[in-house]
Amino acid sequence: MNDLNNNSNFNNKFLNTVFHPSDFSKASEIAFAHALKLTISANSTLELFHVTHDSRSSNVDHFPSVRRTLEQWKVLPIGSTSSQVAALGIYIKKKIVSGADTVRSVLHQLKKNNSNLVVLATHQRDGISQILHKAVAEPVSRQSGIMTLFVPHGTEGFVSLKDGNINLRNILIPITHNPDPQLAVDTASILTNMLKPEKIKLTLLHVGDKSDIPKVKTYTKKNWTWETVITKGNIVDQILYTEEECSSDLIVMSTQGHTGLLDNFRGSTTEQILRNSYCPVLAIPDKK
Repeated sequence: MNDLNNNSNFNNKFLNTVFHPSDFSKASEIAFAHALKLTISANSTLELFHVTHDSRSSNVDHFPSVRRTLEQWKVLPIGSTSSQVAALGIYIKKKIVSGADTVRSVLHQLKKNNSNLVVLATHQRDGISQILHKAVAEPVSRQSGIMTLFVPHGTEGFVSLKDGNINLRNILIPITHNPDPQLAVDTASILTNMLKPEKIKLTLLHVGDKSDIPKVKTYTKKNWTWETVITKGNIVDQILYTEEECSSDLIVMSTQGHTGLLDNFRGSTTEQILRNSYCPVLAIPDKK
């Protein structure tokens, strides 16, 4: 293992801008809490974005209030000012645009800014309901090529909307030779170092033969525990099974998008996971 503190890659430049598209739903509020917590932890910029079909029906006051949330989290005192928000080292931007195509509008905005993390609420759908509902989260992540945190509808995730507490005890990291497994291990380590949970277990999962497990570099830090699990079977099934067995609070996966005709129909491994996972999924695109 390597000493995390001696690695120059682990710093707050990990996140420059956190981008959160919101549809003003309850599910988006949970995703907003994750986006805000990550922004504070990285001293970065948070951009809140909404696409409306009728500009007269939406305004920036419909976004969750950053100040009220930070007061509720006891990060700021009651009755705080915008200057006190800025004093935290964060910058907040809010934007509403009119458009008939939500995916296109989000992708257009992402091209204009330097976001390196998108935080999205996602509705898990299977079968005919998935076909009937126009997906937003998956195509945004796939087409933008930007690291994306998916927060499933119906879960509280690892950041409490109520008080901002971190509930991150177990991270599952599936690894294979392709895409690059080190990318997922490094990202999970950076994120953990940034959020500073009291105690954390990081589980490396390899589905395949023991002799074929990829070699990755892990990092040491107080109260961090690493475990390796090797199993066989269907990759998606084994990841979901291990998620439940390990009581995972987060799955971190490197992804290469769709690689064949079958993937175009049923979705990539990452997409199949996020449609069925009970915890947030962080997808990191392998730029190679």
